[in-house]
Formats: sequence, C-alpha cells, structure tokens
Amino acid sequence: MGEETLLEVGRLGKAHGIRGEIFVSLTSDRVERVDPGSRLEAQGQWLTVHSSRPSGQRWIVKFAELTDRTTAEGLAGTVLRAEPVNDPDALWVHDLVGSDVVGVDGTHHGRCVAVIANPASDLLELESGALVPAVFVRSIIESVITIDPPDGLFDLGAG
Repeated sequence: MGEETLLEVGRLGKAHGIRGEIFVSLTSDRVERVDPGSRLEAQGQWLTVHSSRPSGQRWIVKFAELTDRTTAEGLAGTVLRAEPVNDPDALWVHDLVGSDVVGVDGTHHGRCVAVIANPASDLLELESGALVPAVFVRSIIESVITIDPPDGLFDLGAG
C-alpha cells in the first residue's frame, strides 16, 4: 500500500525506561493499532509492536525496532501512520469528506466537508453548514453518501 494511503493514527511521546519503550497517544479509537504484530509508520520507518499496555489515556509500547532509550527519544513527537483498517461496517472520515450527500429520495443535499465528533453520533457537516447525524447514513458507494434523514431535518435553522 502506498504512503499516500496511510492514515494518522497517533503520536509518539517521550521514552519510558531504558529498553526502548515509548508512550503512544492514539488519535484513533481503534486500540488494535497497538496490538502485538501491528505495523505503524513513523518518519518513513516501519515499526512493529512487540508489546503494549495502557497507561492512563496513553499506551506504553515496545516496538521491535526500538531497542534502547536513545533510539526511542529520537522519535518523540513523531506522528504515527498506518494503513486503513478493513472494516466494511465502519464509516471512515477519509471516505466521507468530499463525497456528495444524497437522500434516499434522490434529493442532492451537497458535499460533505467535515465530520464532527459528537457523543451521541458523529455529524456530517455539509458545505451549506447543515449537520447530518451519521446514524442516518445508509450507504457509501463511489463517493456518494446516501442518507435517510427524518422529515424536517434540513428545515431546521431555516427562516
């Protein structure tokens, strides 16, 4: 898979201990990113997770390629990237942004310009400023998001 398809999944923090362990802050909710055997890219170098354990909101990770504290310190602050996870039931921001949004009735509602994290349901932000809860997404096929919104959703704020 090419480098252009890698997604940012976290950031390396400070070194932990003397054997090359390092703190990792995930920006992804997919904790399997730090499972043993996972491969993550940092500054053009592929790192393989040897072991990991939670530490508060972060993880302490031992990468096979980082054998001492000095090597780990050299990567502190580096962005971690990885290949997209293959989960056909998941909605991915990189698949949503830039896609046309169409109702099940064929009404074109505009283009998705952002996805906003929200506790109840992520929101698709359309170029018009309208917000559509992701629970109304029915399918994503070839850069077209089909939604089934309740009546009146696009009438809110009008007037």
